[in-house]
Amino acid sequence: MARGLALGWGRPLLCTDVVAARAQALAEEVGGEALASGAEVAQRADVVVLCHKPYQLHAVAAELAPHAKAIVSILAATSLQDVKAAYPDRSVYRALPSTPVEVRQGAVILAADEEQDRELDLAVRGLFEELGTLVVLDDALVDVAMGLMSNAPAYYALVVEAQVDAGVRHGLTADQASRLVVQTMAGTAELLRRQDFDTLAARRAVTSPGGSTARGLDALERGGVRAAFSDALDAILKP
Repeated sequence: MARGLALGWGRPLLCTDVVAARAQALAEEVGGEALASGAEVAQRADVVVLCHKPYQLHAVAAELAPHAKAIVSILAATSLQDVKAAYPDRSVYRALPSTPVEVRQGAVILAADEEQDRELDLAVRGLFEELGTLVVLDDALVDVAMGLMSNAPAYYALVVEAQVDAGVRHGLTADQASRLVVQTMAGTAELLRRQDFDTLAARRAVTSPGGSTARGLDALERGGVRAAFSDALDAILKP
């Protein structure tokens, strides 16, 4: 995710990693510097984005907290209050991005919080708005929202794969089917944005009574597509 954010922002950065070569490769790819330690990053950066594993929160904070000016956490299953506790007396934000931020087409959740430093608040918000669509939510709902968007690229890839396989079974090449399915998915997403996310209107526009779309939708419903997505979210949120 760190690389996806860096590519989406497309500007020089300071970075560090327990695998020094990985940090160096990222710095060379987007510009900036690979530094030897998190403490050095915190000393030099205006905002530090935490991209490590959630279980490392307190160990990393012990190194960064004395030096950091502001912290943005993208750690899954780690509440805003947990991050604040690890970084007392610092400006702290919680954001969760999806992988399409790499091409500035991502969804980003920002946990709602009381105003800290207004100028910094606006700067952090603007930084993530560059990457796609930003949605501000109560922290208690962040994990639910993450289950819808952070995992979804894998779901959509699976849906594309299933449709491509069906097309290949009926004579299309994999390349032909892939191009058709992916472009239709992208175009439908843009239509839904322009139609204020009215999914019913989008379906009615292509569904004639007794027609092929109606038969296809009936097959998907009988196959349990709604229940499958509901079960997937339940599985993600299950403790």
